[in-house]
Amino acid sequence: MENLTAFSFDLRKKVVEMIREGGGGHIGGDMSVIDILITLYFKQMNISPQNMDDPDRDRFVLSKGHSVEAYYAVLAAKGFFPMEEVIANFSKFGSKYIGHPNNKLPGIEMNSGSLGHGLPVCIGMALAGKMDKKDYRVYTVMGDGELAEGSVWEGAMAAGHYKLDNLCAVIDRNRLQISGCTEDVMAHDSQIERWKSFGWHVVNVENGNSIEQLNAAFDEAKAAKGQPTLVLANTTKGFGSSVMENKAGWHHHVPSEEEYTQIMADLDARKEAALHE
Repeated sequence: MENLTAFSFDLRKKVVEMIREGGGGHIGGDMSVIDILITLYFKQMNISPQNMDDPDRDRFVLSKGHSVEAYYAVLAAKGFFPMEEVIANFSKFGSKYIGHPNNKLPGIEMNSGSLGHGLPVCIGMALAGKMDKKDYRVYTVMGDGELAEGSVWEGAMAAGHYKLDNLCAVIDRNRLQISGCTEDVMAHDSQIERWKSFGWHVVNVENGNSIEQLNAAFDEAKAAKGQPTLVLANTTKGFGSSVMENKAGWHHHVPSEEEYTQIMADLDARKEAALHE
């Protein structure tokens, strides 16, 4: 776990490079969600470049598709495509590495980014698995601002009704969205009670940037029977540098030279601290 935690700061540096090279990107949400993605791809899911077309593979959809830079970094680290190719070509004219997930790339199940779509699509995947008597699991990650979409709650009701215990939804609960604090824009501090009322098993992860805590939560989700699971990951937007942390203005931002230098130094310091904990 310590090695993966240190690795998470290396991947954050790749994300910063990607955004600087591409001239845009949703850096704050990348930094909050990347530990969730690392835990899923390196500790939990049965998915790799070798089995990405296997009908028994696990499925993943990044519903908050604007955090694609973190997703590309994790997929590249897993071996789906070269890291340096992503960094050099991200968001360039004619590039396949576009600003939201592109299912023309290996390892990506569906295009996403129109918020509220990931959960309903994953419910279809999970239902298909049940009907085909498959053992694969289905995961999706949503942003907390995304929860204002009505399709999320239609999906929550359907998944509970069909008792989809092969489905795990994750909320990247960083408490900030493009227009400010979630509790000012559309308050939803009652997420635990809400999802339970729809028939979901809920795991509240106190530190959603802790790979150890996330891994335990996903283990619990696998053990839950007769219910889908919601993992509420309490994260920090911009996690990794005080330049970005808990600042709504970093929802979509390209670091200046001065900011870039400080962020990279902060990430190196966090990595060193993780290695010596």
